[in-house]
Amino acid sequence: MQEKEVAITTEFIKLEAFLKFAGAVSTGGEAKNLIQDSLVRVNGEVCTMRGKKLRPGDTVELRNDRLTVR
Repeated sequence: MQEKEVAITTEFIKLEAFLKFAGAVSTGGEAKNLIQDSLVRVNGEVCTMRGKKLRPGDTVELRNDRLTVR
């Protein structure tokens, strides 16, 4: 599993935007499909909410990537 830290400059970022910002997906549509297909985990739990607010310390897993919000 590849681990990466992604720094944000705001209080939170929505899951769908985070996946695109972090470079884990190339389009918002790809992010939407992965989330709706239950292929994304937030803090170890499957998350199907595209608008889920992520804050520093949260982790996101998809495919073979683990992204940590900083």
